[in-house]
Amino acid sequence: MRNIISINQAINKTSNKIKKRYDELLNQYEEYSFKMITYMLPTFFASMMCMLSGSIHAQTAAFKDGPLIMGFGKHAPVSTHTVPEGALFKVAFDAGSSNDNKDQVNRKFNSLARFINMHVAAGVKPDNIQLALVVHGKATLDLLKDASYQQKFTQDNPNKPLLNILMEHNVRVILCGQSAAAFGINSSGLIAGVEVELSAMTAHALLQQQGYTTNPF
Repeated sequence: MRNIISINQAINKTSNKIKKRYDELLNQYEEYSFKMITYMLPTFFASMMCMLSGSIHAQTAAFKDGPLIMGFGKHAPVSTHTVPEGALFKVAFDAGSSNDNKDQVNRKFNSLARFINMHVAAGVKPDNIQLALVVHGKATLDLLKDASYQQKFTQDNPNKPLLNILMEHNVRVILCGQSAAAFGINSSGLIAGVEVELSAMTAHALLQQQGYTTNPF
């Protein structure tokens, strides 16, 4: 009986030593792993940032202005497009909002430059692109000539260069007469070439009768 007890005690003692050694090895492994992770994390994140930065740069670099309107309407080439070379586009765009930052061009206005550039780049003849911009609401003020714009925002109208270029490429810029009346604006305060229609609704209705489709966004 004493021999069995002695054997059990020896086994327990050995088990405790093994467990203690196991715990020591486990602690050493965890400490080593933590050091390795701590060491590798900066390198890992630096690599990820470089990859992400390169991807963003590649995507951004793909967007270019031109070939017809420079400085506006950046677009990217799409090799799988199905636009026929002889395509004819008659499209009306709607702009009823403006930017909070008055140093920036109205994004809605810039959409027309992008439409022209990307389709010309895709092989469509410029003469086959007929666009109209119907303006109302807060975007009304973005059609003011510099003198009138300065009275409201103490700076020149940043949209004027783009609007002039668009109208040079036969884009019709049509202002809602109801919005003009609401803002107390008459034709003399507008950029030269801007048309004033009875309302934005009227302008869109007439354009549709003339074969224009309406851009949905």
